[in-house]
Amino acid sequence: MPFSVEFMPPRDAEGEARLWRAVRIFERLGPAFVSMTYGAGGSTRDRTVRIAGELAAETTLLPVAHLTAVNHSVAELRALVGAYADQGITNILALRGDPPGDPLGEWVAHPEGVQYAEELVRLIERLGDFHVGVASFPEGHHRAPDLDHDTQNLVRKLRAGAEYSISQMFFDVDHYLRLRDRVHAADAEQAAKPLIPGLMPITSLASVRRMVQLSGSVLPPAVDARLSAAAGDGPEEDRAAVRAVGIDLATEMAERLIAEGAPCLHFCSLNFAKATSEVLERLGADVREVLGAPALSS
Repeated sequence: MPFSVEFMPPRDAEGEARLWRAVRIFERLGPAFVSMTYGAGGSTRDRTVRIAGELAAETTLLPVAHLTAVNHSVAELRALVGAYADQGITNILALRGDPPGDPLGEWVAHPEGVQYAEELVRLIERLGDFHVGVASFPEGHHRAPDLDHDTQNLVRKLRAGAEYSISQMFFDVDHYLRLRDRVHAADAEQAAKPLIPGLMPITSLASVRRMVQLSGSVLPPAVDARLSAAAGDGPEEDRAAVRAVGIDLATEMAERLIAEGAPCLHFCSLNFAKATSEVLERLGADVREVLGAPALSS
């Protein structure tokens, strides 16, 4: 089963060393591609461009660089696309992006920028021979009035030239399947393009609750209950027990997604390799043979 991995630009030298340890592990596992995120408001722009370029130049991985429209004029967006091209990067994930400070706050376009991701896709397409992906939202984007509007927004991005979409992380496979159904009903031609599900093996209940709150998504009650039971009633959650349940949940979701014909599994790694590697091993990957037991247990 093809898989891909999402990385984040590190904040400091220690984080960068951790990122590169994960990169080298995943490189040996052979992902279809790896993506590098782009901070709210372009806050990690320079690091995103630099590290994506290093991934292209110094590894065998195929990097997909994120690009958001927040706080950027069209001229700046053109320059950023050019910077990616100069680094040998031709795969870009085009996102409208979240406002800085409050991801759920009001989104305000740059006065000389673009309003929607659809426009960003068209802009990138005009600048050269790029392969462009976009985001999709199995539970619906929190700013969309309803699921139909959200689906139409995705279809417009695909019609604008996007070749695939990567979904926001979710924890109920039915949400992904219903999104796929809606896209097919709206435009069967665009539905033929890969809709890649985003997964994150949960290793902390507190962290995942914070993530879903900031993303506008929901942790299903049944999932929350399993994690809460593992976390226990103490002042600190039982991280080992929560992690074990999180790996179980990610594996169960992955197995169902594979059975339902998902084209690829996209893992949000948080710049760590171990949890994703454990899920891949459960799915049948030769993880221990590739990494060796000491590397896997690190």
